[in-house]
Amino acid sequence: MGDGRKIGGGERATLRYRWVVWGVMSLAYMVVFFHRLAAGVVRDDLIAAFGLSSTAFGHLAATYSYAYLLMQIPVGLLADTLGARLTVTFGMVLAGVGSLLFGYAPNAFWLFAGRFVVGVGVSTVFVCILKILSRWYRENEFATMSGLTNSIGNLGGYLAQTPLAILVVAITWRHTFGAIGILSFALAAACYVFVRNRPESMGLPSLGTAKTKEELPSGNLLAGVMEIIRYPLMWPGLFFVPLFMGAALAVTGAWGVPFLQDVYGMAPRQASGIVSAAVIGSILGGLVLGSLSDRLGRRKPPMITAGIVYVICWGILVFFTSRPVSGAVMRALFFCQGFSSMAFVIALTITKEINHPEKTGIAIALLNMTTFMGIALFPPLMGAVMDLSAGLPAWVGYRRAFMTCLVSAVIGLALASRMKETRCRNIYFEIRRGGN
Repeated sequence: MGDGRKIGGGERATLRYRWVVWGVMSLAYMVVFFHRLAAGVVRDDLIAAFGLSSTAFGHLAATYSYAYLLMQIPVGLLADTLGARLTVTFGMVLAGVGSLLFGYAPNAFWLFAGRFVVGVGVSTVFVCILKILSRWYRENEFATMSGLTNSIGNLGGYLAQTPLAILVVAITWRHTFGAIGILSFALAAACYVFVRNRPESMGLPSLGTAKTKEELPSGNLLAGVMEIIRYPLMWPGLFFVPLFMGAALAVTGAWGVPFLQDVYGMAPRQASGIVSAAVIGSILGGLVLGSLSDRLGRRKPPMITAGIVYVICWGILVFFTSRPVSGAVMRALFFCQGFSSMAFVIALTITKEINHPEKTGIAIALLNMTTFMGIALFPPLMGAVMDLSAGLPAWVGYRRAFMTCLVSAVIGLALASRMKETRCRNIYFEIRRGGN
């Protein structure tokens, strides 16, 4: 990546070391996705061990998201004040503790507690990565790097599908989560040793958002949060992203594997393999859509196009739920759904580009908070819909549950069309001066 201009030795050092910083943070982000999507694969083990109902399991899957969303504003403030390095270090320590609690829980209380602590810990990672990207990478690289980051994170989600199913069989689900806890501690140490908040802290020149003589918005931190909440350009994204991602992650993280087992009679390993196609789609979608947006110099066209494909995927899933389909067809459908759901990467980039450069952490945190409201609400909502359909054929309950996802996707697409086109640059000061 680059803009073709000549660079000095200091900038070369920045260009080299930024990959170290990003690489360590991305490994932490893989753990985030692993925990986010792992519950669906071990559902049967958890139900057998703790006697959970469908609704209770939905709440367990969502407990991670409850913690995540509650932490977003605090994390945004920490990213903008304490800095990404220490925030993520502390977060990964908590994630390790939570994973151990979850893996060796003696009863349902500790199971829920462990998942909640994991959610608190991993909630620190994504906002801090985007804060790091805004300091270590140029503006016309941000969407590409955001997409690449999500792709690496989704590798963790992929590991939470078929590889997790295999590992659970080999060493049990308890020891699997115990091992992830130990890995989290190791990543916490790596973050502390290698991550730096900005190049200047190492005596290197910055490549991030250009310095400006404009002052930060006046007022204390709470006033800054309220200023962003009242910012009209934020509103479409604050609802679009949770509607898209809530539905997508409810399927890949909680109900996709049970759906394929209950409706099509698939074995857990086969079902998780098909659901992992959505994760692979997300990996490629983040890369392609982010890079395409940067290359086009536009944000909305690739975002809207992907959104249309996403709505079509849900429509197919809803209206063909009761019909026999091959595993290959279902795998292709899940892949396209995962790929197109990555329209949210561009929405995140727009959020960064319409806000003050020094308020990136808070702005992204607010968007992440509403996103995880959606992610938290969808699994129990779908579980409740299926519980109301008890006694009917399994496909009826899943069709009704997926219909809520289709409706949310349609509304989300309408909101995406209302987001601001930034043409791949920060336009906060233009807007403030009355420009468009």
